[in-house]
This record gives sequence, C-alpha cells and structure tokens, in this order.
Amino acid sequence: MNDIDASLPSTASLCEAVENLRDRSAAHALASACLARVDATAARFNGFVRTYPARALGRAAQLDLGAGGGLPRGPLHGIPLAHKDMFFEAGLPSECGSTILQGFRPDYTATVLERLSQAGALTLGALHMAEFAMSPTGFNAHLGHGRNPWSSQHISGGSSSGSAAAVAARLVFGALGSDTGGSVRLPAAACGVTGLKPTQHAISTYGVMPLSASLDCVGFLAQTARDCARLMSVVAGPDERDPACLTTRTRDYEAGLTRPLGPGDVIAVPDFSDDAASQAVLTSELRALVSQAAADLARAGATLRRVRLPDLSTAGALASLVLGAEAASVHGAWLASRPHDYGAQVRRRLERGLLYPATRYIDALRMRAQVQTRFLDTCLGDASALLLPVLPCAVPTIEATLSGSEAEIEARFGNLSYWTRGINYLGLPALALPAGFTENGLPNGVQLIGRPFAEATLLRIGHQFQQQTDWHRQRPSV
Repeated sequence: MNDIDASLPSTASLCEAVENLRDRSAAHALASACLARVDATAARFNGFVRTYPARALGRAAQLDLGAGGGLPRGPLHGIPLAHKDMFFEAGLPSECGSTILQGFRPDYTATVLERLSQAGALTLGALHMAEFAMSPTGFNAHLGHGRNPWSSQHISGGSSSGSAAAVAARLVFGALGSDTGGSVRLPAAACGVTGLKPTQHAISTYGVMPLSASLDCVGFLAQTARDCARLMSVVAGPDERDPACLTTRTRDYEAGLTRPLGPGDVIAVPDFSDDAASQAVLTSELRALVSQAAADLARAGATLRRVRLPDLSTAGALASLVLGAEAASVHGAWLASRPHDYGAQVRRRLERGLLYPATRYIDALRMRAQVQTRFLDTCLGDASALLLPVLPCAVPTIEATLSGSEAEIEARFGNLSYWTRGINYLGLPALALPAGFTENGLPNGVQLIGRPFAEATLLRIGHQFQQQTDWHRQRPSV
C-alpha cells in the first residue's frame, strides 16, 4: 500500500486531499492518520461522541483494493468525514445529543449519508451536538459543553458544535451539520472554518432528525468554500423519499469557482456610518472585521454597494415562533411522558412552544414570502450577495454564556443568533467564511447571503475571497 505524508490531515483541505489520493491507493493510511489524531486530541474539546475505527478502516481497505484494480474513484474517494449525531444510518446509534434517544438505532439511512458513501467518503464517527440541536453555544446538559479547539474555556458554537470543532482541529476534512437558526454558521465562525447553509429545502432531509420542518437545513462544514462546493455537488439533487426537497437536478457547484470577480459582481455591504447601525446587535470589534472583509472582497475584484444594516429582529422573532411551535409538535409526546429526561433549558424552550396560538403560527408562515421579498428588494437589490456578520461579538467563554438568571441566559442566546436566525425564516442560502481574529485570540467570521438557490454564486464569491485571505488556513495547536 502506498504511504501518505503523515502531516496531510493537518495541512490539506478536502479537495487537496482528494488530489493527493488520486494516483495512489492510500485511503487506509489517510484514515489511520485521522483516527490517530482523533484519539490524541478529540477529548480536549469534546468533539466526538463515538468513533467507528474498524468500520472506517475496513471501508478504506476496500476502496484501496478497488482503486488498485482500476475501479473508478468517486469525487470524495477515501476522504475521512464525521457528522453531527443526528444523521441516521441503519443499524448504528444516533442519539441526537439526548438521553431520550439513548440506544436508538434506526433501520434506515439518511439520503445525504448514502450519497457521501457512494462518492467514496469514509465516516469516522458521530460528533457532539447540542441536545436536539437547541443551543447556539454548544451547551449540552447530558454530554457536557462543546469546547472550542482554539480555547477549551470558550464556546464552540452550536448546535453543530462537534462538526466545526473537528474540522477546525483537522481531525476530518469535512462534516455534515444542520442549520435551523444558525447552527452551521455560528460554530463555523467560532471555530474558524467555512460553513454553507443552503436554501431551504435544497437538500433532502430524509433520515435527518427533525426539529422545525419549515426552517431545518442540512449544511456543510469544511476548510474552504471549494470543499463545501464539492460536498454540495455530491449531496444535492432530487429525492423521491423527501417530497419537500425542491432541487430538481444534480449540479457541479465547483464549476465556475475560479472565474475572478469583476465589476459586475456587486456585493451589498453594511454602511456602519448610518445612524441605524449604532443600534445594531454588534460590537465595534465585529464591525471592523466586517469592514475588513468588505475591503478584501473589493481587492478580489468585486464592486461594493453600501446599504443600510438590516434589522433582523422581526424575521428573527418570526423564526422563533415557527421553531417553537414546530419543535413542540415534534416533541409533544416525550414532553408529556418523559419531561425530566430533557435538559432544563431545552425543556423550557420546547414547552413554551406548546403555548403559542395556532393563529400566530399560521400568520408567521403566511407572512414569510412577503418578508422575504421585502428583504431581498431592500437589502440586495441588484447585488449578487449581502455581507453580514455571523456572531455579534467575539467568541464568549462558556462561563459568560451561563452566568445570571435563566431569563438573562436565554436573552444572551437570542443575541448570539441575531444575525443568523432570521435568515432561516427567510429561507435564503448563506455562506460563513473565516475572516480574522478578535482581541481574545479566537477566530471569527462573516456570512454572505444570497437569493434562493444562489449557492453557486455565494461559493464562487467565497472562493475568490479565500484567494485573497488565508484565515481559512489558520488552525489551532491541538
């Protein structure tokens, strides 16, 4: 068996690793190297809840044998991945960060996992997540906090806490997450990786833990925009098992990434000199980071158009209403029969949804198209994308997010997801990009918001941004 450079897991992106394996039968060696890194480091930030070393290595050996025999290689041939513990695979545990589903083994497999496997990817294990995907910080009353690989005293972001941390620590080359109110983008920004939240219903959710059918999105975390494009290309497409999936054809999202930005690529950027900006949920440190990202996009060739900083409070409140009602419906039977098996924070949020009037929920759904149209007309206009922050502040410590009364903690949670939650209500695609470091020494990021099904446009802009910057190349010392 051909060997690989032992440093490959810590130095290469997903697409670079695919190129490295293209002419060699070294999937087993690469999986072994990644598993060694998992064993040595994952416990420091509570990234994995379980691993499947024998299964992964057996699959890698099969891939090497097939490649050596001349069989075609898929677009993810031999690439080690791991996923948030809410993507069901027949016969394997999937506990969704909970006590309630402890020992649950589904008898069916998520479409997204099937497609990744068909493309040649390996699954090393299941990753830490907030209980039932209901925390923006990575808090989990049963499993312990998700911790940031840059600093174990700081949050990893949630609810796809383990997905971002494992990619940032270079334990795997990519991971699936979910994004119902920012759960891909928040941890991506907090851990310094790239995260793609596609358009609502662009990706099949068959075999994925439900939380809020109107807001749930399968998303991707990886080092680069190109990596996310590769994952999106593999996973996207129609699925007869998910009638809500709106994608009607497969597509190569990497095509066109290398085309430089030019004057016709207009990006709407916040005008922080506007009086309304002074009232925004955003620190001066994050304003500076967004402004620098705008300058980097201009350096990449884009045309910047200043717009008023959006007020996402209404969209965020409507998202919370929809999430509360739909999540309470999903969990109604368990709330009645097993209330004490939930963490206190999660149970409070779920029980609140039982009290929302049906008329308010229906109004929130009815208003959705109107609010989306107004947002696109006002904030994007003729622009290709809108640049916004992801987090409103530097990544906080775990202690800071848990201090004070329950009301104060919940208000803090709401502020953390201010710039992401409303985008889910609008159903729009968003790409989170590493964009620098704050004074506490931790990474932070920005997001590009696009029109429905404009993922290819966002990924191209993100790729060109990453040709001008190297934030996505930075990694923690783990």
